[in-house]
Amino acid sequence: MRYITFALAKGRLAKKAMGLLEQIGITCEEMKDENSRKLIFVNEELKLKFFLAKASDVPTYVEYGAADIGVVGKDTILEEGRKLYEVMDLGIGKCRMCVAGPAEAKEYLLHHERIRVASKYPNIAKDYFYNKKHQTVEIIKLNGSVELAPIVGLSEVIVDIVETGTTLKENGLEVLEEICPLSARVVVNQVSMKMENERISRIIQELRKVI
Repeated sequence: MRYITFALAKGRLAKKAMGLLEQIGITCEEMKDENSRKLIFVNEELKLKFFLAKASDVPTYVEYGAADIGVVGKDTILEEGRKLYEVMDLGIGKCRMCVAGPAEAKEYLLHHERIRVASKYPNIAKDYFYNKKHQTVEIIKLNGSVELAPIVGLSEVIVDIVETGTTLKENGLEVLEEICPLSARVVVNQVSMKMENERISRIIQELRKVI
């Protein structure tokens, strides 16, 4: 029997996902060792392997079959645009993707003005403005604190993940439009879904019961 490999987005998401998997009897003791230098963790008995990856890499590992199953945020799935099956919403890590900026920037959005949009998620921003709003904008990719962009005049608005909105408020910004709700999803490699359908489907069905 071949191993089924899980790629988990590092951090809180991986911990929560492992918590859910433990509820359905999928455990991996090796992963609990905080000091472990290992990259791949194995459960020999169940023929499962696990590895932690940077969130933005999880869809790539899954598309190319290096992982059969991945757990990652919807924001990453949308941004990366990989070929994979999104099979379920785990309902953890809930937040939303929004257009935010100072209150006066709402006018630019209403009148479809040509503006600059700063974001860590250029593909999501482009899709929203070009395909849904039909508004021509210039998209600037940033990697750090996007809230800074409208404050220093780099952009009129930003596209970013909003959990509570506190950071925005503290910086004199607000949510202007909501793009979509986000949460952690389970994704599956397209070939694995055919080859290992029985085992993967069983894992998915069991997970659905505990959510």
